[in-house]
Amino acid sequence: MPDTTAPPTVLLVDDEPELRALLAEYFVRNGFTVMQAENAASARAQVAERVPDVAVLDINMPGENGLSLARALRESHPRLAVLMLTTAGEAIDRIVGLEVGADDYVAKPFELRELLARVRAVLRRLQVTAAPAASGDPERIAFGLCELDMARRQLFGADGAEIDITAAEFDLLALFARHPNRPLNRDQIMEQAHNRGWDVFDRSIDLRVMRLRRKVERNPDKPEVIKTVRNVGYVYVPAV
Repeated sequence: MPDTTAPPTVLLVDDEPELRALLAEYFVRNGFTVMQAENAASARAQVAERVPDVAVLDINMPGENGLSLARALRESHPRLAVLMLTTAGEAIDRIVGLEVGADDYVAKPFELRELLARVRAVLRRLQVTAAPAASGDPERIAFGLCELDMARRQLFGADGAEIDITAAEFDLLALFARHPNRPLNRDQIMEQAHNRGWDVFDRSIDLRVMRLRRKVERNPDKPEVIKTVRNVGYVYVPAV
């Protein structure tokens, strides 16, 4: 999670040296500490030495591609924010990227200001509000057999073990927690828990719900916690 007492660190992974240099200069000018890698192997080695706050990964790179790297980083560092750089129009890459746990994506060519805004938005969602030391156990919301710790942005299973969730998945669970038994349509979800523009073909919310059901439902194929409301969207149903 980001350290709010120090400049945020961004890892830029792209095989184009000119683009890396341009992005590095831009992020430094906007208050970031920058790490650079020309391929997945270099990125893995650098993350092993120092975990950044956010990684910006190009999907199409020689050797191991960005999707494989994103999956590995998500598994080893679940608190690391991940943004994917995709080629404009390649919807399948965006869908697969979201399935492996990316928090957002930006299509090439992009404006530097847009990428910076997306990175900052993800970091804001990752910031944790520390619970007061004398407040006792932080507030937790039940999702099936799981519990969502709203203060620490963590999901715990019935056995007390933490279940990895991305920043975007937490935002969606928190939105449901604030509106129990209230059907939310995709417009409301995209506006309040996604922080990005979208179109009618955007499947990212459905993919995110599918991933969450695998984590909180007894039977993801027959959801009891996050239910589908036909022709509307989704509704969180707390246990009675």
